[in-house]
Amino acid sequence: MGLAYVIVAIVSAAIAVFALQNNQPLSLRFIAWSLDNVPLAGAILVALAAGLILAAVPLLFSNWRLRSRVRPLERKVDMLESALATRDAAHLTPRPAPVPPPSSTRTA
Repeated sequence: MGLAYVIVAIVSAAIAVFALQNNQPLSLRFIAWSLDNVPLAGAILVALAAGLILAAVPLLFSNWRLRSRVRPLERKVDMLESALATRDAAHLTPRPAPVPPPSSTRTA
């Protein structure tokens, strides 16, 4: 877990340095929409965030669909495991020892 914090700290520091070094203003245009004096780092980071969101949404839907398919299967596995455990418990209970048949011994 500590390694994850170190990696996040390094990436965050790299993003902060990138944003501080790339603060030149620029104008953005898309179809009829226009923004002036937007920092270059801001535009790149917003584009990165939009890309991450666009990539995450389909993954969330597929993950949700797979989880909905897994839940009934997990319930079925639990049911089968409990049935197997009861069957094994029935086979493991000691049976009463067989009673020997009465022997017919002759005394002469």
